[in-house]
Amino acid sequence: MSEDFDQNLDLSSGISAFESKHFSTALRLLSPLAERGEVEAQFRMAIMYQNGLGTVRNDAEALKFMRAAAEKEHPLAMHGLGFMYLEGECVEKDEAEAARWFQKAADAGMTGSAATLAMMYQEGRGVEKNEEKARELYQQAGFDPSEF
Repeated sequence: MSEDFDQNLDLSSGISAFESKHFSTALRLLSPLAERGEVEAQFRMAIMYQNGLGTVRNDAEALKFMRAAAEKEHPLAMHGLGFMYLEGECVEKDEAEAARWFQKAADAGMTGSAATLAMMYQEGRGVEKNEEKARELYQQAGFDPSEF
């Protein structure tokens, strides 16, 4: 069997273990793949480290893997990194940086990111307050902008 086949099998098995909440198995299978740059493995490793699933919570590792996946334009990782910055979880709170990642995620089709960014524009959090931009983003997220 080829190394690529083995990696794909480990990735599929690791994702299945993650989704089945068998986190210690997922960690064992996904960790080497995440270290080698596999974006789906990196995203799931970030979630496990962030929440202490199958391992001890580790903010530095959570941030490392979330950022690595986000920089490869993984939509959920961009959204997750935005929330890390917005809430100051695993990283120092930085609402402007949060807005930057939410914008990238919204551009990638993440409606939750568009809605969060709309709220940030509405409240002037991390961005200059802009009601029109907020309405546009709420509409992008599937909300009726006249409600805001």
